[in-house]
Amino acid sequence: MNPALVPLVTGTEVAFWICAPLMVLGALGLVFFRKAVYSALSMAFVMLNLAVLYATMDALFLVFVQIIVYTGAIMMLFLFVLMLVGVGTPDSMVETLKGQRALGILTTVAVAALLIFGIGGSLRGNPVGLAEANAAGNVEGIADLLFGRYVFIFELTAALLITAALAAMILAHRSRVAPRVTQADKARARIRAYAETGAHPGAAPNPGVYAGHNSIAVPALLPDGSAAEASLSQTLVLRGTTVDPEALTRGTQDRFRAIESVRSSEEDDE
Repeated sequence: MNPALVPLVTGTEVAFWICAPLMVLGALGLVFFRKAVYSALSMAFVMLNLAVLYATMDALFLVFVQIIVYTGAIMMLFLFVLMLVGVGTPDSMVETLKGQRALGILTTVAVAALLIFGIGGSLRGNPVGLAEANAAGNVEGIADLLFGRYVFIFELTAALLITAALAAMILAHRSRVAPRVTQADKARARIRAYAETGAHPGAAPNPGVYAGHNSIAVPALLPDGSAAEASLSQTLVLRGTTVDPEALTRGTQDRFRAIESVRSSEEDDE
């Protein structure tokens, strides 16, 4: 076999064929995972593999930017926001903006077409290697391009990102629908209800405390011996777990009645 016909497999190609399928799997997980935390972790996995590909192409600046800025800062910020807001809340399927679903589909098609034509154009052309771009050093070459030839575009992108961040803050801000109710407003409302309907403005009575039973399921007793319904939680009432106070006070009432009968009999004998 002619050695010239044997393709030379480089380390860059090996890294590509290892990391590229992993990146595709991570991207699929980002789209198809039902939990937002899993999707964010899948995105971080894609970014780490992308950093490995940058390292194989001697793009050292992009390697550290990808790991420190994107994976280490932005993705961790996403995870922090997800855990702070809560991931158990179901997503609303109601469109808050009219036509956002159609606009999302059009945007997806446009981005897919841009990627297809961009990748196809790079394959048909005569790509230039990184040797010329990294002649003065990778970091130095990127700095020369960003702050030299493309400085206006770089500053315009920074302004666009700041504008997008402010717009996201404004859109995510929850506007107060009802006016804020203070403690003074609540106190005035309680006094007004007492004057109009006779509702007691104070706190509800505490549950009853008995010698043989101490529970929040036992109602308090009024001076006439009846149960105070306001002393029980409505949750316990609906569950049917309240304790009948008559069964607890029946023995005491029987003893008082016996004492009264003895007293009445003694008075009759006199």
